[in-house]
Amino acid sequence: MAGVSLNSASLCMEWIPTEARAVVGTVNGYCYTLGQFVLAAVAFGLPHWRWLQLVVSLPFFLFFLYSWLFVESARWQVISGRPDLALKGLRKVARVNGRKEEGDKLSEEALRALVQREPPAPGGALAALVRTPGMRTVSCGVSFVWFSTSFAYYGLAMDLQGFGVDIYLSQLVFGAVDIPAKLASVLAISCVGRRVAQGGSLALAGICILANIVVPTGLQTLRMALAVIGKGSLAASFNCAYIFSGELFPTVIRQTGMGLGGTMARVGSMVAPLVRMAADVTPVLPLVIYGAAPIISAIATCFLPETRNAPLPETVKDVERR
Repeated sequence: MAGVSLNSASLCMEWIPTEARAVVGTVNGYCYTLGQFVLAAVAFGLPHWRWLQLVVSLPFFLFFLYSWLFVESARWQVISGRPDLALKGLRKVARVNGRKEEGDKLSEEALRALVQREPPAPGGALAALVRTPGMRTVSCGVSFVWFSTSFAYYGLAMDLQGFGVDIYLSQLVFGAVDIPAKLASVLAISCVGRRVAQGGSLALAGICILANIVVPTGLQTLRMALAVIGKGSLAASFNCAYIFSGELFPTVIRQTGMGLGGTMARVGSMVAPLVRMAADVTPVLPLVIYGAAPIISAIATCFLPETRNAPLPETVKDVERR
């Protein structure tokens, strides 16, 4: 699942024009929201977990078949020394878009001139993530963002039954809040910038989680409302993270950088259940940890460069120049 989401995000990032990137990324995010609605309905109709697992898994065979129709990123192919394949893909896209004549005017020499190749550095793509000061800042910031978003998200999700509301209804409400949250995120991304949108969504999520510490357990409606706002903020943070992270990393290691973010998100989801055991020390400690993580990451976001209306970096040198 992580591979599917990261690959699709990278392909969209490298094919979609800058001005439409936030909108397309949010449309993809709404597909996740639709999936959450469908999952709640299917789980309600198929309470036996084996049948549920089968129904959820079968569509991936269809997705696998039509994924071969996708056109590989021309940016990546040129950077990787395959301008002939990039040219073929670009001409196919031009033909599909009804601009065959423009596609025929392209040449391998023109593509090479547009994209500067970078000589391979020792250590490969993984080492490139931390080799230079700019890349270290980006890698650390992205790691904080993805870890805390996933960590707090799953911390809230595991506490669904603690609000005294039907679990299927809670799942539906948690999915519905994504609609206004992602709409707000795309407006913020487009108008005030990626960094502000990312940091603001994380900070709001942390504040909502911490606020539930002081709300009495008897006020279940208020506690549920804060949790829903917090979950919506984390959904907005995920939406921002896919777009912002893809624009921070250069083409030569974009997939590796997105993989780093995805890995940190998986680490966050694994650590989240363990933190619940801290309730044995004091009942409010898990909420303190879940709430503090996104606030710390919001502060870390301030050190990342703004990417709104900026061209995608192609090489590590482009990142260092920003």
